Amino acid sequence: MGIDLLVPALLTGLFCYLGAIETPWLFGMSGGFYVVGRPLVAGLLTGLAFGDVQAGVLCGLAVQGVFIANLSTGGATNSEITYASYGGIGLALATTKDPAVAVTLSVLIGQTFGLIFYNTRMALYSFWNKRADDAAKRIDDRGIILNHLVYPQITTFLIRAVPVFLAIYYGKGLVDWLLSSVPQVVTDTISVLGGVLPALGIAMLMGIVIKEKAHLIFFFTGFVLMAFTDLNMIALVFIAALVCYIYYIATNNNKGNSTSSSSSDEQPSYSENDSAAYEDDDLF
Repeated sequence: MGIDLLVPALLTGLFCYLGAIETPWLFGMSGGFYVVGRPLVAGLLTGLAFGDVQAGVLCGLAVQGVFIANLSTGGATNSEITYASYGGIGLALATTKDPAVAVTLSVLIGQTFGLIFYNTRMALYSFWNKRADDAAKRIDDRGIILNHLVYPQITTFLIRAVPVFLAIYYGKGLVDWLLSSVPQVVTDTISVLGGVLPALGIAMLMGIVIKEKAHLIFFFTGFVLMAFTDLNMIALVFIAALVCYIYYIATNNNKGNSTSSSSSDEQPSYSENDSAAYEDDDLF
């Protein structure tokens, strides 16, 4: 521990606060939770803080794969992704810079300490909301601003930035000791599980996105191109966009043809008896 770790730990804690859904500085959910709070962006920002962008992005990619299909229903969540991102990636960059270790630490932090602090925040926010409600009944403008804006932001900063800073600054020695003390087989198991978890996250995302089994052909085509050709990711993105556009045009054309044919089939047919029923005998 020293000054070389102090500044990166402080910056990582600050980024964790800015990535919260309730912070207004980056427009809350839009720029904070769904941008700064994502593991991929967290890896970039943490890498900048630690002076190793490549290692940060690699750790962010691995952690993003795990949480890519993470869903929150209402106030219920199975893991706090912001704590997982900055706590796990920050500790990994402070120690081994291994993406597998980053994944393991992120899952551990997100599903234990992250959920504890998440529920603590919700309980404290209920307290501030009650005070803001009482201030509104008294028409106390200052009380409304303090209890609705100022105190909740201080609470969020203390619950997010401070624990992440302490975990990185004081947890580095603990993580180093654990990795050096545990048997090699445990370290290898952690590395294997850290590599499997991103694949599990991708599989969960495919289960949500892919509605028809025929769509799997696009996934396997992209996998083959990535694994057995020299195409980079940017080239594959353009190829995927072109295939998506062609598929979209073909699907719409088929729908249009089906609609027109069904409309022509449903045209009412008039028999001679129907025509005779509407004839006026006086005109003939």
